Amino acid sequence: MLLAVNMAASVAGQSTRDGLSQVNAALQAGEADKALTLLGSLPPQAGSSAEAHNLHCRVLFTLELYEAANTECAQAVNLDPQNSTYHLWYGRTLGEAADRASFISAYGLAKHARSEFELAVQLDPRSAEALADLGEFYSEAPGVVGGGTDKAAGVAAQLDHVDPARAHELRSAIARQNKDLETAEKELKEAVAVGAHPAFQWMRLASFYRKMKRWPEMENAVESGFAAAQRDPHAGVALFNGASVLIKANRNPALAMKMLEAYLAAPTATEEAPAFAARVWLARLLAQSGNEEGARRERTAALAMAQEYKPAQDLKL
Repeated sequence: MLLAVNMAASVAGQSTRDGLSQVNAALQAGEADKALTLLGSLPPQAGSSAEAHNLHCRVLFTLELYEAANTECAQAVNLDPQNSTYHLWYGRTLGEAADRASFISAYGLAKHARSEFELAVQLDPRSAEALADLGEFYSEAPGVVGGGTDKAAGVAAQLDHVDPARAHELRSAIARQNKDLETAEKELKEAVAVGAHPAFQWMRLASFYRKMKRWPEMENAVESGFAAAQRDPHAGVALFNGASVLIKANRNPALAMKMLEAYLAAPTATEEAPAFAARVWLARLLAQSGNEEGARRERTAALAMAQEYKPAQDLKL
């Protein structure tokens, strides 16, 4: 009898893990609607777990439904307060809420976001993502909510031992805050040199040049990043990032389309660059080029993946 109970528990546990794995796979592929359907079909115990709430938060985050995402991430943290990743995502949703709140509300939200990022690092001091997010907060936030470039420099020193490329990127952000653009550029070039996946760093350097309106250097950096991404199966997101740089600069739409198409064709899509968002960008570029049929096709594909994604809903073709 006891053996049968143990076997049943083992089967149920495996089923729960498989269900959550399927949700995560759909999330990474940009299949937001599928991920939400899978979450809704989980057994009650699995569906109310901290991991399920965290995954639900992240799906909503990709859909830019930040208020709802914040609620789900708060649930994950409440259920498992010792999980660094859950605190990191809660901090991200609080940061998005702060960006969209009134001045008075933003103050409290920003302080709470800082606290969550700090907890994420305390729980996992070797998490490059948690350190990078905390360092970014410190470098950009005013002192009244706990920011400061001196604090950011301390995080950069920690990143030296975890992810040297991110350490250089953070030092570049600190230099920009200090109006030292020469050092900011130098640090980003150092990041390219030491990065395990330099396509990402090339695109961040391109973003810096965009902000400086140094157009030829921006396009050269994007092209270098594109070439690096084609040699690196783990750098697909860099294609999305490079296209974003060109779109924001209103430069070289043909290359932007080429990178988005390459990203969507690769098997390495992630929640960091939702496939449905890439399709909306591609639809806009196709429409601008006069390819209305292609634009409608991409918009339809985006809505099939994420019917609640407002930029796809609002796209007029």
